Amino acid sequence: MEQLRLFIELTRLKKPIGFMLLFWPCSWGLILAYNKNISVEQFIYYLFYFFCGSVLMRSAGCVVNDIADKNFDDKVKRTKYRPIASGKVSVIQGFVYASVLCLIALIILLQFNTFTIVLALLSMPFAFTYPLMKRFTYWPQLFLGITFNYGLILAWTSIYSQLSIYPLIFYFGAIFWTLGYDTIYGFQDIKDDEIIGVKSTSIKFKKNPKIFLFICYSITFISILLLGILMKFDFIYFIGLILIGYLLFKQIKKFDKDNPNNCLDLFKSNNLLGLIMFLNILIAKLY
Repeated sequence: MEQLRLFIELTRLKKPIGFMLLFWPCSWGLILAYNKNISVEQFIYYLFYFFCGSVLMRSAGCVVNDIADKNFDDKVKRTKYRPIASGKVSVIQGFVYASVLCLIALIILLQFNTFTIVLALLSMPFAFTYPLMKRFTYWPQLFLGITFNYGLILAWTSIYSQLSIYPLIFYFGAIFWTLGYDTIYGFQDIKDDEIIGVKSTSIKFKKNPKIFLFICYSITFISILLLGILMKFDFIYFIGLILIGYLLFKQIKKFDKDNPNNCLDLFKSNNLLGLIMFLNILIAKLY
């Protein structure tokens, strides 16, 4: 039972915000690709597999991240009690856990078409080198955005077996969405990160974070606005964008870089935004 508790803590299964932020882009890609040739049962079937894949890959990513950051985490107040940093779980155990999680995720991936499988495998270098980026660049959040939203592309290709301008535009905007919310998240540890030499967009733009967030979320909003125009969605989609825009820019208005609890709450608020974006596309497709 103790090992199970440590495994749950290591993979952050009690903190679903992580895998939900990985899952929402997948759901967006699926609902965007949904058409009359796809049965509701098949759509739900794919949605379930992408959800499971999101939980598995996010869990594996947490393990790999904790292995890579072992010598950093024990110097940061918020992370020093993590299982690997505290020595409760060995690095070897961590690699075993990550390998098993990835193997199960691979089994799920093999249920899709060949094009989707190849695209997913090509993304693996980004997924597992992300934890190292904070050592070399102030833009690790950009790599996270590229990785975390890749499911949007995979969800589209799982139905169409080919790429299109629509998911690519959406994917581009989603990258900046992640860039924004993870910059907010990074302000929780900014003091410790500066001391130990870890880089982030939070540190790079610490003097004018709201300007940076405004740029990121503006790109996100323009992308989903352009998406609606190109896909010729009815007016109801654009009404929904008013709420989405409000939620995005409300984060900027309420953001307090010196309040870790505020940063965490705003970060978590993106779960609701992900759901609303999914429902907005669903209504637009059905309207």
